[in-house]
Formats: sequence, C-alpha cells, structure tokens
Amino acid sequence: MFTGLVEAMGDIVVARDTPAGRRLELDPGDWNHRPDLGASIAVSGCCLTVVEVLDGRFVFDVIHRTLELTTLGGLAAGDRVNLEKSATLDTLLGGHLVQGHIDGVGTVREVDDGDDWRVRVSAPPEVAAHLVDRGSITVDGVSLTVARVLRDLAGRVDGFEVALIPETLARTTLSVRRAGDRVNLEADAMSKMIASHVERILATRSPDASR
Repeated sequence: MFTGLVEAMGDIVVARDTPAGRRLELDPGDWNHRPDLGASIAVSGCCLTVVEVLDGRFVFDVIHRTLELTTLGGLAAGDRVNLEKSATLDTLLGGHLVQGHIDGVGTVREVDDGDDWRVRVSAPPEVAAHLVDRGSITVDGVSLTVARVLRDLAGRVDGFEVALIPETLARTTLSVRRAGDRVNLEADAMSKMIASHVERILATRSPDASR
C-alpha cells in the first residue's frame, strides 16, 4: 500500500526489453531511501519489486501484463518518474490509500498553466466509473482530489479535472505533463470495493425482489 504522496523523482538510466518483459534501472537522485531486495516501490504509481540495487541504482523487472496496463513500456533513458516507498502502519496518511495497481491509462486533454494550474484528463471506462466530484484519484502515483468530473455530449463520465498547487508541481513530474501525454490512473480503492460489493448484491437479487 501507498499514500500517493510522492517522496522523490528518479531518472530512468536503463530501459531494455527482456524475455519476461522489461528491465528498468533508475537513479533515485538525492532520495535517501535504500530499499532491501524484494521491497516495493511505486514508480509513477505502479507498484514494482526491487530485484537489485547496483551502485545506488534501483533495478526492477516489469512483466508483460504490467507493460500492457501502464505507461512503463514507453519509458526511456532520461525520463523522470515519481517514487514512493511502501507505507507501514506508522506512515502518516496524508494522501489516500493507494494500492499501486493501475486501473487504466488516461490521456491529458488540456493543461491550464496559469495562476490556477488545472489539468484535464480523459479516463478509460474502468476508471471513469469510479470518479466523483471531490473524490480521490491517483495520477502517475500522485494522490489528487477530483476538482470536476467531465462528461461527454451524452452525459457519460469520461474524464476529470484536477487543480495542482505549486508544491505538487515542484515535487512531481506533473509539472511537465502536456496535452497528449499518457498517465497512469488508479481509481479510489474504497469506491471500487463498494461498487464491486453492490454489483454482487444486485446480481443475486431475484427479478421480483423489489415488488
């Protein structure tokens, strides 16, 4: 589990294909966290396992399924990523509960980078179904509040808008996101669990149960 409060930004040093998927090596910069082998780190919102630590670099193996569901397959040397170590029972929950399991990839629609920095993102159906005004959303590992739910011409929810404060812009990669960029999205875990439970209850009800 994570909180969506990014602790550092790292730089991809090596990104190469392997039979199992892809191997990523990143330089965590001045982040003083030194993980044990097998530890979990959220890399732009995706929970990955540390398989090696080489001269201060963190090494991860990313399987094909993860590459299909996230933006990690598009990373190249020089790209920056958001980093957060896994939470413990002593961790201050300053963001919201984040699993590090990406629900889908969204696309940045617009960025208003004035005094009130706003970003509008298109969301796939599996994320859009759980979006509510002032609810929680994780974008590239950053815990954010949905400022406004976006709808298409038919009234269906198809995206969201977030407002970014200077502190978030300074500490994360969201400051460089522009229209057309793809971002990892994780819907609020509580919303997903409630929706799943309600769907199961409705599925077991008889057709005339409400009469």
